[in-house]
Amino acid sequence: MNATDHRSDLRPADVRHRFDRAAERFDAADFVHRVTRDGLLERMRPMTAAASNVIDLGSATGAAIPLLQKRFRHARIIAVDFSAGMLRGVRSKKTLLSKRHAVQADARKLPFADVSIDVVFSNLMLPWIDNPGDVFAEVARVLQRDGLFVFSTLGPDSLVEIREAWRAVDDGIHVNRFADMHDVGDALVRAGLRDPVLDVDRLAVSYRSAAALLRDLTAVGARNSLHGRQRGLTGRERFQRFTDTLFAGGGARALTLELVYGHCWGGGASTRGGDFTIDARKIPLRRQ
Repeated sequence: MNATDHRSDLRPADVRHRFDRAAERFDAADFVHRVTRDGLLERMRPMTAAASNVIDLGSATGAAIPLLQKRFRHARIIAVDFSAGMLRGVRSKKTLLSKRHAVQADARKLPFADVSIDVVFSNLMLPWIDNPGDVFAEVARVLQRDGLFVFSTLGPDSLVEIREAWRAVDDGIHVNRFADMHDVGDALVRAGLRDPVLDVDRLAVSYRSAAALLRDLTAVGARNSLHGRQRGLTGRERFQRFTDTLFAGGGARALTLELVYGHCWGGGASTRGGDFTIDARKIPLRRQ
């Protein structure tokens, strides 16, 4: 499926509500985010990018910010997230360095001036966006020419075990559809970003019970927020059939996550008029 033209499946209001509710428990359950965050930072090591303004796009509670500040020592780090609850977590972290700000915004319509950002870092935000091309266009707009965009997302094989288990129960939509790596690369180029490089890794996460699985999914805001999902509570019998199928044979069940890492460079995208924007260079630094 093309990464830029499929119909809208996610309900943005539900996504934001789930992340608001998950914010307090997110740090304790974000082990997948830690894996991909470390993977992104490792891939950034050989890249040269002098930076004054860095966006952590989809920052959640800001766990990446101290690491980005260490990587870009003289940069202003700006946390951007759709969820007010997550941004409260950013602001509450006393360990973060003072050169940081928190901005609530939709990644598809960033409140920053054209070519005002040197680096955009985005860890596992894209799975919550229906059309990645909308985000890529905004990144291309705000990114300096030769600025760096580095991101992680999920590939289409992610959570295939859950999808197949539900398929044995009903025809409902229970798992989001994740864009193929090649479609993501094409969308980056169409947005005006240059020289995309993508690679894939796989992570197997084992669970011994459906309760433990759902507890983790809830804690990171990853429950079903799709338009086509069944409204109301899932019937006990149907849910039992799902768990019996998923954990057939007893013992632990390994779930697959296809981790997609990518980076590319700004190409100096054309200006989009009529929008109110913030020049990140004019945000004052908070002094201790």
